[in-house]
Amino acid sequence: MNMKELQSIFTIGETVAVEFKRCGNGIENDTYETVCSFLNRFGGELFMGVLDDGTVVGVPEKAAPDMVKNFIKVVSNPVLFSPTTYLIPEIIKYDENHTIIHVHIPPSAEVHSYKKVIYDRVDDADVKVTATGAIAQMYIRKQNIFTERKIYPYARMEDLRLDLLPKIRIMAQNHTGGQHPWTTMDDQELLKSAGLYGRDIATGEEGYNLAAIMLLGKDDVILNVAPAYVTDALVRKVNVDRYDDREIIKTNLIESYNQLLEFGRKNLPDKFFLEGAINKSLRNTIVREMISNTLMHREFTSSYTAKFVIEKKRMYVENANRASKEGIITVDNLEPNPKNPIIAAFFRNIGYADQLGSGVRKLFKYSKYYSGRDPQFVEDDVFRIVVPLDDEYSFDYSIIIDKDNENASADKVTSSADKMPISADEVPINTLSEQQKKVLHFAKENGQITSHQVELLLEVKQRRARSILGKLVDMGVLERLGAYRNTVYTLKNGRKK
Repeated sequence: MNMKELQSIFTIGETVAVEFKRCGNGIENDTYETVCSFLNRFGGELFMGVLDDGTVVGVPEKAAPDMVKNFIKVVSNPVLFSPTTYLIPEIIKYDENHTIIHVHIPPSAEVHSYKKVIYDRVDDADVKVTATGAIAQMYIRKQNIFTERKIYPYARMEDLRLDLLPKIRIMAQNHTGGQHPWTTMDDQELLKSAGLYGRDIATGEEGYNLAAIMLLGKDDVILNVAPAYVTDALVRKVNVDRYDDREIIKTNLIESYNQLLEFGRKNLPDKFFLEGAINKSLRNTIVREMISNTLMHREFTSSYTAKFVIEKKRMYVENANRASKEGIITVDNLEPNPKNPIIAAFFRNIGYADQLGSGVRKLFKYSKYYSGRDPQFVEDDVFRIVVPLDDEYSFDYSIIIDKDNENASADKVTSSADKMPISADEVPINTLSEQQKKVLHFAKENGQITSHQVELLLEVKQRRARSILGKLVDMGVLERLGAYRNTVYTLKNGRKK
């Protein structure tokens, strides 16, 4: 790690993956709590000899080697860390007067505890985890357990909606251009071929799995194995506190897909759009990708209620998620990661979804044609897709206006959509916390905001204030100007309200 990278990290401050420790009198317990939380989440960078605000004070240069030895002893001690881990601290000469210690902590494949307590990383804090459900979710996330593969040995064929299989065969046949192996199989062979019936090699159990029940199960059977499973579809355009329209969908994934798609068709405009010489439904394309994603990739064992919400300026889906990282997903940093590969494969066979990762690219492409702006994908324990809406925007109409005025070509319209900034007024509110909303409102009213003003406004410590501002910068809402103690934050598009 070079000096420029270090200075950038210290300027941004503590985040979910960065922690500063003073360590003036040696390495204290809270340092090891941070190590534990990093191991249990997505990993991170630990710096000893740095204050919470990013000021480098250093550790005693002569004591640094002994501190490193003690650190290694503690993380390798099975009485303190379970399971133990192997980390290599690096002593860095920051400048002539300051020495710091840096530890890169990779994410672990196991769940760790320090002094018999499990810690998790939430924003820039290390949190004790005591709830059984939360601990179970950590094991699921860490061990890459596909909960869809759980066998229910007493589930029978009568528990499934076999009346859906003829339609599924036709859909699979049409999707592949007239030929598909499922068309010649009987019901049991089809279910086995799709991976919905099998044997758990670890336990010896044989039968239908969770994927089979979620895809084809009768409603009462689904309620039995996943009592919290539901998708709450809402329209909030006039009555934003409650709803203008609502459907609570608890049926199997095959019929849920169609019901949610119909809900989108009913409540969204279908704007005219030609792709080449073919009239294409932007509404159906966008809603299809959002719905297939939230149904395929959700964590069915979670009690979190999945939602499909249509508002005046945006629509979004959100669902429980087994996160492999945290942050905003773009086309550039996209790393497709199947959460439920059996269900995803079934959807691809019948044409409900395409290859893994294609949905993100399609949404980025067609959202610009639909509203002139990019969608937002947020990866966390709750996964969100936010698509901007603008009833007054028309890609086709913009081309006509530009041609009449001879000011721009169709290519320039596309370019302007690519470069269009997201104003502070158009930020998806559902993705902002209450604290972030207060900061954004203050910045709108005053034109700018500082870290100290955030501390006073929210009554938080400096490192928390810096973290909140850093996230708003990452989201493209605020822009950081200046450096160190002269840093101020302004609205990204420079507007003042």
